[in-house]
Amino acid sequence: MTGPGTGKEADTRTRTGAGAGADTGTGTEAGAPKAPPLGRTVGTAARWSLVNTVVMRLGNFVTGIILARFFLGPEAWGVYGIAQTVLLVLLSANELGVSLAIVRWEGDPRRFAPTVLTLSAVSSCLLYAALFAAAPAVARVLGSPEASGVLRVMCVCVVLDGLSQVPAGFLTREFAQGRRMAIDGLNFVLSTAVTLLLAVQGWGAMSFAWGSVAGNVAALAGCCLAAPGTLKFGWDREQARALLRFGLPLAGASMLALGVVNVDTMVVGSTLDQLALGFYVLAFNISGWPVRIISEAARRVSFAGFSRLADTPGALAAGFGRALGVVVTGTVPLCVLLAALAAPIVELVYGARWLPAAAALPWLMGLGLVRIVCELAYDCLVAIGRRRSLIAVQGLWLLLLIPALVVGAGAAGIVGVAQGHVLVAGAVVVPVFLVALHRSGIGVGTVARACAWPFLGGAVMAAVVLGLERYLGDGVLALLATGAAGTLCYALCVLPSHAFLRGRGPASGTPEPGTPESAAPPPGTPDSGAAGSDAAGAAAAARG
Repeated sequence: MTGPGTGKEADTRTRTGAGAGADTGTGTEAGAPKAPPLGRTVGTAARWSLVNTVVMRLGNFVTGIILARFFLGPEAWGVYGIAQTVLLVLLSANELGVSLAIVRWEGDPRRFAPTVLTLSAVSSCLLYAALFAAAPAVARVLGSPEASGVLRVMCVCVVLDGLSQVPAGFLTREFAQGRRMAIDGLNFVLSTAVTLLLAVQGWGAMSFAWGSVAGNVAALAGCCLAAPGTLKFGWDREQARALLRFGLPLAGASMLALGVVNVDTMVVGSTLDQLALGFYVLAFNISGWPVRIISEAARRVSFAGFSRLADTPGALAAGFGRALGVVVTGTVPLCVLLAALAAPIVELVYGARWLPAAAALPWLMGLGLVRIVCELAYDCLVAIGRRRSLIAVQGLWLLLLIPALVVGAGAAGIVGVAQGHVLVAGAVVVPVFLVALHRSGIGVGTVARACAWPFLGGAVMAAVVLGLERYLGDGVLALLATGAAGTLCYALCVLPSHAFLRGRGPASGTPEPGTPESAAPPPGTPDSGAAGSDAAGAAAAARG
């Protein structure tokens, strides 16, 4: 998921904030070769990350089509959706948030990495043990008693993920997205092969579970090979205290964020039937295509990039505005196409039996666009240490969302659930995030400039696509022509923003009047993003 804040440590080494290259954040001695500029490093990592994400998601997309058309029906997708929801919620906090210290803290992370690994592994194992015991009750509450076995198998990934957090954190810190692509490719090949093999043999939703486990085992092995020497256990009480002070608020915010994204599946499973749940899971997965392609690629570098800029409010605002512009520009056309052509795309790709899923898709595409913007804002606020603000925002979102989804499910089924999502996100959450960003030195003007041309292009593109669909129909060639024409119109509309997206336009990140020059707390305060200490491998915390 995404110049640098520099200072001087007591030992005169240059502080890099997030670390880069083989020195893993230890700094550069005087006279040593100059490190590549941050913009070049982040740009290279972002390109690798985008290629990785597109390739992997394309592979997952094709696999999903094969499974949905030939092997698994809506009921099996519903069971899988329940298990996946529980897994994602557990993964949001299984390592207690301490693994982000590998990316965020200054100094040599190898000093505190063993303590991070111990905390992550122990907490992950305890979570899995609790889930294993509670799986039958959890499955019954969520309306899918048969999901109990799938839950127990799939959530083995919680333990594997906990073990992989430290080596994966080193790769993120070093912007090593080329190596990440090789690891993700290994994960995909093995998990897909196991899932398809078991699905062909009639294992149903359990094929997803064992495929996920196999892929995560491969990913763990790949991370250890790509970041050798990082899978070492150790314990230091002072480091553990500092890590927990840093990580627990982030884990809480992350769990709330995952709750926001996944509570709808729980509501649909408990209030509607399993068939409706299967249709909803498919629609939500389709709406997540832009999120996973664009947002996932961005977030793998955005946090480390924003962390480098945390000490320079003007540069942070400019960097966030440009990143937001790039992300929104790439996302809007995908959302418009999937929303405007929902029914013909679902029927063409998955078959006529999945058409009920198309009714909720236009609303969920709007939610997908909001999610991408909010996730980028989330990473920025984490990087500058606004953890308390994040917890408040996510808590408010979840608090308002649950009753909206329940009312929507009772009134209009899965369509009502999707509408409830969009209502809460658009009317409440986006304004709250804008306030939080403004208080951090990123004004509404920066956000508006980044989104103006893409939103205008999206409106024009929607009108063109809907008009051509009525005129040309929904055959394969007609859909291709409609999509191409709409995309061309969109490209022409966003062309004036090209200089801004390339970073050549006038500065857009200057804090607005009334905004503090440095909205983040000073180093060493309780809300400091690094919350570091010498014992934790950080002589002083970076701003945020």
